[in-house]
Amino acid sequence: MELAAIFFTMILVNNYVLVQFLGICPFLGVSKKLDSAFGMSCAVVFVMVLATAVTWPIQTFLLTPADGRWDLGYLQTIVFILVIAVLVQLIEIAMKKYMPPLHKALGVYLPLITTNCAVLGVTILNIDNGYNFAESIVCAAGAGFGFMLAMVLFSGVRQRLEDAQPPKCFEGLPITLVSAAIVSLSFTGFGGIVDAIFKTAA
Repeated sequence: MELAAIFFTMILVNNYVLVQFLGICPFLGVSKKLDSAFGMSCAVVFVMVLATAVTWPIQTFLLTPADGRWDLGYLQTIVFILVIAVLVQLIEIAMKKYMPPLHKALGVYLPLITTNCAVLGVTILNIDNGYNFAESIVCAAGAGFGFMLAMVLFSGVRQRLEDAQPPKCFEGLPITLVSAAIVSLSFTGFGGIVDAIFKTAA
């Protein structure tokens, strides 16, 4: 039940994009088309889960071991970014070889996953929240699927915006930001619903 609570909370209540406002760059840059939004989301889910699976043991056993023999916690950000960069490079090589159209559609935003603060944020916040390995993996998966949900939803919104005729001053980026704010606002209602579900189940 606790793992399920973490998973659904990360998707609906603490959505990294629409609630915590992390990973906004790919959210705005790759959400114009559904296929590219979904492809980017799959890559982010994979990187989040795999990065968490690698960085949690590194943090726990190498940077800040439980016996306190040393404390290299100040290297956390550098080490985590290096791990994420390696994983993104592997994904980019695989996409370029096996999925050239998707690789071309994602363009510069694929290597930018390396500096996507949502990916780095989930690896660091798992440590800060004191999650164990299983909880960290579930949290990363929930954050990844939350990112996917936000991307796919906003992709549909942007396709509708193309058929709309907003005032001249709102055309382009302004109407996109207003739409993102409205979608984000809608997610605030999930907090009470999820809490009520798990209180009833408990």
